[in-house]
Amino acid sequence: MAVPTKDQIVEALKPVQDPEIRIGVVDLGLIYDVVVNEQGEATVKMTLTTPACPYGEMLVTDVHRAVENLDGISKVEVVLVWDPPWDPQEMCSDLAKDQLGIW
Repeated sequence: MAVPTKDQIVEALKPVQDPEIRIGVVDLGLIYDVVVNEQGEATVKMTLTTPACPYGEMLVTDVHRAVENLDGISKVEVVLVWDPPWDPQEMCSDLAKDQLGIW
């Protein structure tokens, strides 16, 4: 069974949405990095819109589940980081900026 690529994992994360603002974690720029090795062990480094995000635990679980459900993945670790701090102006996709009204 082939191990998914970083791009395939990011694609699988696109439907995961922040329930408060209804925008995907990828478009929000909350996914900082994805690493996957030949054994199918994936590490996702992500942040939240704020350290006090009431949906933080749920988002981490949803990201974990989205990666874990991919064929070829044997293990998933989601690492929550705060550096660099999330900056919507710099990290959001154009789609997310449109939806948030940031320009």
